[in-house]
Amino acid sequence: MSTTNIFTPFTEEELMPKEEKLEVIKKGKQFSIGIPKETCLNERRTCITPDAVQVLVEHGHELIIEAGAGEGSFFTDLQYSESGAKITNDPKEAFGQDLILKVNPPTEEEIDYMKPNTYLVSALQINLRDKDYFLKLAERKINAIAFEFIVDEYKQLALVRLIGEIAGTVSILYASELLALSNGLMLGGITGVRPAEVVILGAGIVGEFATKAAIGLGASVRVFDNSLSKLRRLHTLVDSRVPTSIIDPKELSKALRRADVVIGALPRLNMTPIVTEEMVAKMKKGSVIIDITIDNGKVIETSELTTMDNPYIIKHGVIHCGLPNLTSRMPRTTTKAISNFFLSYILNYDEEGGFENMLIRKNEMKQSLYMYKGRHTKKVICDRFGLTYHDINLLIF
Repeated sequence: MSTTNIFTPFTEEELMPKEEKLEVIKKGKQFSIGIPKETCLNERRTCITPDAVQVLVEHGHELIIEAGAGEGSFFTDLQYSESGAKITNDPKEAFGQDLILKVNPPTEEEIDYMKPNTYLVSALQINLRDKDYFLKLAERKINAIAFEFIVDEYKQLALVRLIGEIAGTVSILYASELLALSNGLMLGGITGVRPAEVVILGAGIVGEFATKAAIGLGASVRVFDNSLSKLRRLHTLVDSRVPTSIIDPKELSKALRRADVVIGALPRLNMTPIVTEEMVAKMKKGSVIIDITIDNGKVIETSELTTMDNPYIIKHGVIHCGLPNLTSRMPRTTTKAISNFFLSYILNYDEEGGFENMLIRKNEMKQSLYMYKGRHTKKVICDRFGLTYHDINLLIF
């Protein structure tokens, strides 16, 4: 038999079977976590409860908490210390860790305390930021994740949803306080007395929980949104007890003239407000407007950012509340909710071998970043502030 030469680009040695190399995921201590004290907007929320600290410490993490960080949520330094955290009086030490958990974005001075390649997780509140904030973060080569962009495996904005549930409920509870102050009205539920009229703009998560709270207090509720599917979903959730409508200016004006409370729960990023000043001027004197999504764009033209010290202003005889951190009025509940989220978030990354491994493996993790090693990776931010956009999928693959 004649032998034929078979051409192959491989040598005999390369064709020999070799042992398979499996990736070993590093487990154990991955991060030192810094929790600085909040300094902006009279912030009273924090990201971690003492119970969550205990679990993280047991998993090998080191937690550095600035003294007084939990005071606004009624958690003491002693409680954190007994749970295993290290308490520091130096904000530079809290900001000098691998992972920083904050509610509000850091100030320019605080950014200087951070090490290059640090992971920063905080809210972004894009309406309150300027270009310098992003340039300063880029200069420090920070990896930044915003609450607003954190997506879970079901493509849901997990943390936005969680805080939105609280914000929706709090908006109605606070509106009822303001309504009692302005004209002595109760939201409803009293035999023989007409209930107050509540108009909710937005049928998303915030709108849904505001609707449930208002119905629970006995108010008469009307919901407006431009998404029929959201309105349909809300209808199903509240057993069709609430009249809903697409945002039609004529219909909306009519509803606003009768309204005692108006809740703005539609993010209007780079868009014009829905409720004009002319509509507000025709509203009843002493009625209340709460613009929840003011940090993401106004729903009501006349609303302005307000603070915890001065939570409302009066225009055209109507009370306007524009607190960007409305859930800070219920700081302990909000802190517990945020802490539950971050506890599972961090432990999940431990199992996967840390943030870098997760970035490579999980697309939803990539989507939560608005900056990777100092490069701007969110198109919506780059368009708004004139920054150079980098596609995250070309930076990590």
